[in-house]
Amino acid sequence: MNLKKKILNYFSLLLVITSCTDVPEIQNKNSDIQQAAFKKTSPEFNSDSAYFFIQKQVDFGSRVTASSANLKCANWIVSQFKKYGAHTIEQKAEVKHFDNPKLPIINIIAEYNPEAKKRILICTHWDSRPYADNDSLETNRNKPILAADDGASGVGIMLEMARILNKKLPNVGVDFICFDAEDLGKSEYENSFCLGSQYWSKNLHKPNYKAEFGILMDMVGGKNAKFVWEETSVDYAEPVLRKVWDLAINLGFSNWFYYYKKGGITDDHLYINELAKIPTIDIIHYSETSGTGFAPWWHTANDNMNNIDRNTLKAVGQTLLEVIYREQ
Repeated sequence: MNLKKKILNYFSLLLVITSCTDVPEIQNKNSDIQQAAFKKTSPEFNSDSAYFFIQKQVDFGSRVTASSANLKCANWIVSQFKKYGAHTIEQKAEVKHFDNPKLPIINIIAEYNPEAKKRILICTHWDSRPYADNDSLETNRNKPILAADDGASGVGIMLEMARILNKKLPNVGVDFICFDAEDLGKSEYENSFCLGSQYWSKNLHKPNYKAEFGILMDMVGGKNAKFVWEETSVDYAEPVLRKVWDLAINLGFSNWFYYYKKGGITDDHLYINELAKIPTIDIIHYSETSGTGFAPWWHTANDNMNNIDRNTLKAVGQTLLEVIYREQ
């Protein structure tokens, strides 16, 4: 994620409720009539299971791209997807990084209903940032982070979804992608973030691969998380935002999903939209009070299991399951 662009956008565009012709305003009763008539179609998402999958990743240590912990964790993630019946692909490549002109990366792809023509893309990054450069303690700023939220939370939700899909396949194809090398960047180096998604978007794992839409998760397990309408998502995939947020509200998750619009950010979804041409949104933790626009533990040594909230995992995971099982 491009730190400089993110912060500039967050502070240049204040959080506002837009007009009803742009983004709908949340009602105080959260559409009680709709909720009363709403019937959940998806199996139950188990937040304890997702929490367990996050803890397993953190137990490897910091999963900085190309590190020993990164490689061990990659093997474990692949083994879990295979355990849950997915057709799994390891996209191994070398990318150019400002510190390493031939940086080895691994994108992990797990397919369900691989023959289905209509496909939904669910993605996240799985690597850890090698420097806690936003930490309040200067002694921590060159140390790698555990990335319990900023990385592991999205994978944990994916693996719980995979466990469920293995028991009950949806009507459509589902592709989970774990992008490597998302969090190696520095703001002074252009396009130094999101290296895994940049590579995949230019080198799709299957010729002419296409998904109806994509949903990116980034920092989706934290306490007091708020998810709002991010401008890049609005620009490229507003109907997808509306679909996801409407289902979240109807499922009772209005404490997490807000119809507010904020500035755009550089994240994996930007390259999926621009290069792969798949309309993709970003579900990402937003904070009005942290000073960065993100969770207080973002890019700090405090991004650990103490900040992971099972209720947030439930809100995101159940919503994504509902999106998938309603597709025909």
